[in-house]
Amino acid sequence: MKLEIGTVLIIGVDFTKESETYKSKVIDLGDDYVMIDYPTDVKTGKTAFLMDGTRLLISFSDKKKMSFAFKTEVLGRAVQGVPMLKVSYQGDDQLIKIQRREFVRVDTSIDVSIEKEGDRIQLVAEDISAGGIAINISKTDIIDTGDELSILIVLPFTNHEIKYIDTFGKVVRTWEDHGRKIASVKFDEVNPIDRQRIVRFCFERQLQKRNE
Repeated sequence: MKLEIGTVLIIGVDFTKESETYKSKVIDLGDDYVMIDYPTDVKTGKTAFLMDGTRLLISFSDKKKMSFAFKTEVLGRAVQGVPMLKVSYQGDDQLIKIQRREFVRVDTSIDVSIEKEGDRIQLVAEDISAGGIAINISKTDIIDTGDELSILIVLPFTNHEIKYIDTFGKVVRTWEDHGRKIASVKFDEVNPIDRQRIVRFCFERQLQKRNE
């Protein structure tokens, strides 16, 4: 099992309502469940109360610094010295691997706003991961390899919730693809809340693809 006692967890709550992001850690392990301490909000530090049945998206890193994500739900709670939540865990084969802190790249046509040296341009993404984004730059000629960009990304979730990711990135290369000019942008350090939102978005897209 890749999860171990003491593993730090980043938790996104639910796929069907306003999401929040929390931190927790593993306290105990079972065959098909994990006991974690009560999650705390990463922004406020307040303890979260999560009802039984609440669906979660949890991400973590193992000792080899490889990152993973999995879908789970709250099964119950217990007190064994400290209050704990019991969440389901279906095994390592259900984990989605995040390579080098980059979530699996998913194809998606989402709106992206780019700012370079005061010029703001509305463009469309080709794909996205938690480590970077590929953008169709056919409509502009001011973006080139090596450019530092301010990026605003619109993430539409399946529950009709929309989140905006405001970050910075560097163009690592540009290329032509079937008549389109594409720029591959690597994100600078993304804060944990925005990173969790991108992970959640990619996870949803992967689930949709699996169900098709």
